[in-house]
Amino acid sequence: MADHYNVLFLCTGNSARSIMAEAILNHKGKGRFTAYSAGSHPTGQPRPEALKQIESAGLSTAGLRSKSWNEFSAPNAPRLDFVFTVCDNAAKETCPYWPGQPMTAHWGIPDPAAVKGTPDEIARAFRDAFTVLDRRIGLFLSLPLRTLDELAIKRGIEEIGRQ
Repeated sequence: MADHYNVLFLCTGNSARSIMAEAILNHKGKGRFTAYSAGSHPTGQPRPEALKQIESAGLSTAGLRSKSWNEFSAPNAPRLDFVFTVCDNAAKETCPYWPGQPMTAHWGIPDPAAVKGTPDEIARAFRDAFTVLDRRIGLFLSLPLRTLDELAIKRGIEEIGRQ
């Protein structure tokens, strides 16, 4: 495997979970990883609660936007090494062809945007989703990617999704 990896996080709306994952990996994996996010049916803008959670963790929100996964199947798109679905809907959808056949895994996270309740309950849902993503990304970053074969990496990223 290479010294630098491109990772795409997918969700249906690309407004919360995938956006938070993009911000976390770009911060924690800086220099080794470039993270992107996209959706099958993007909402057009990140959820304010997701941006607030990212900012409260001291991470940058610069450049974060809700976008279609079609951007990453175009000929001029970055070559992807890993593609992770972070919501159940995107995991069940037929994904576009990804040039280079990146490794894929499903890291399902409950949708904080679907939570109805008090502002505190909604904030807690976004915080919980962020915490799970942060933990999984930390585990992903601890994998010795350069020394593992593809099957071991695939098993590792799938196991992380069950954590």
